[in-house]
Amino acid sequence: MSNAAIYFHPDGYDTTGAQLMGRHSAGESFLRGYLRHAQVDQVHLFNASTQPPVHFKPLLDRIEPHARAIRWLARTSRHHLADPGCLYLPQPTLAPEAWIRRPLGRNRYSLCGITHTTATHRATDLLADMMTAPVEPWDALICTSDAVRSSVHVLLEQTREHLRAQLGASRFPTPEITTIPLGVNASDFTPSAEQRSAWRERLDIPQDAVVALYLGRFHAAGKMNPATMALALEAAAGSTGRPIYWIVAGWAATDDKTAAFHRQVQAFCPSIHYRPVDGRPPETRFSIWSAADVFISFSENVQETFGLTPIEAMAAGLPSVVTDWDGYRDTVRHGIDGFRIATTAPRPGLGRDLAYRFANDWVPYEGYLAAAAQTTGVDHAAAVTAIAALVTNPDLRRRMGQAAARRAQEHFDWAAIIPRYQALWSELAARRAAAAPEASDLAVIVDNPRRLDPFQLFATYPTGLLTSEALVRLAPGMTQAAARSRLTAELSSLGGWALPGLSEVDLILGHLADHEQAKVGDLAALFAVHRQGIVERGLLWLVKFAVIELVSPPEVTHGGES
Repeated sequence: MSNAAIYFHPDGYDTTGAQLMGRHSAGESFLRGYLRHAQVDQVHLFNASTQPPVHFKPLLDRIEPHARAIRWLARTSRHHLADPGCLYLPQPTLAPEAWIRRPLGRNRYSLCGITHTTATHRATDLLADMMTAPVEPWDALICTSDAVRSSVHVLLEQTREHLRAQLGASRFPTPEITTIPLGVNASDFTPSAEQRSAWRERLDIPQDAVVALYLGRFHAAGKMNPATMALALEAAAGSTGRPIYWIVAGWAATDDKTAAFHRQVQAFCPSIHYRPVDGRPPETRFSIWSAADVFISFSENVQETFGLTPIEAMAAGLPSVVTDWDGYRDTVRHGIDGFRIATTAPRPGLGRDLAYRFANDWVPYEGYLAAAAQTTGVDHAAAVTAIAALVTNPDLRRRMGQAAARRAQEHFDWAAIIPRYQALWSELAARRAAAAPEASDLAVIVDNPRRLDPFQLFATYPTGLLTSEALVRLAPGMTQAAARSRLTAELSSLGGWALPGLSEVDLILGHLADHEQAKVGDLAALFAVHRQGIVERGLLWLVKFAVIELVSPPEVTHGGES
């Protein structure tokens, strides 16, 4: 099956940081699943960081020890991506990557990105930019849920409509847009009787008590408002007359914010036996599920796109009570694996003021999210009924938990998801191979109009421009030794990566020592084709530091106000 180079930056896969986010957990889970299940002989990792690959060995070993060879591709060597044939991006950055690819040839390799949140301005701008970037039919955007894919289509159609009305545009580059859910490594969440007993003893929970679990990052405005869960649990405890224990495993940005979160949540459910747990340590994230009987998560925030924790709960054999909200709708089957609780949002058109205030930075991102979430209703009565049914009926818990575990293993384990990625990459490769060959000169003349060559964009700044016919000569009294001494000074060597090397300078000076003067084009022709442009512009570096001089520098004419 087809391969791809995985865009690798540690920030996308390292879950050991204090600010653990959902994208970190999703990235770690994907990479572990890919290393376990990808049908490839060699793993390609595209090093997007400035650190050498050896720096990442401990991280990779922690994620998944593996025996297959890894080929690291440097971030300055995108032309080598033609070998795996695809660059997999753990974000929706197809537009900027398409511009980076353009000088190499539009069909040199495919791009495949994925959505996580689509609510930030950066995310929506990246998606809209696909309509004007050199994105191709052999590129793809993976949406993690059908609801997210629908929202992406709405955004793209609105962008097309604007371009039609404003510019008369009729052609719009659009990648393949498809739904592939996130996955889990189901075996990582296998319940354990020993862990169940140990956690319950540690948290002072009776072994026969009914325990609900919530796990996730704490952020009422930017993640989910926990009050709705607390209210439903409190009412369910009252309606059933049964004690309910609630493990709330998570973390906020600081310890003070974590403590405030727990204090505020407990105020909504005073009769619930509340048990706070730090959910960040790996030994907790993968074992705390064993302590629970029911998973609960009432997402109602537009920053959510999929939600990993429901399928982690399913893998642990827990029935779920979750909201009927975007990606949750694609995972938990209502009445089979648990219950989905109806949500209701305002009709389109009633949030224009929210969007406008956010667009003008009058409210921060979190304020925008909170305003939208606070006006999204959750069916409280249905939530109470669902929780009460699971609390009072152990057979229902067992039956739904077993169905959930089977579904997680069969549909959401990375063993089932990774082949879908590879099948998509194979389809993209077939489209790319069938595309008409690109004229060789197109790849070098199509530039990103927002990232132009500075010597093109600022061509009117200098007095004149160097041409291949211009003549240069050695500065009076200049020798190779003197040139080397001058050019290796700290001020002279600024930006050295863009300049000729000292051996190239020696060749230039040697040629000028044998000739009274020389044309710029003739000097550039002394070097390999791929170095000629660097040498040509580097001649002006030598002029700048008086190593050589222009025979006829451009004239300065009268200018300014008269």
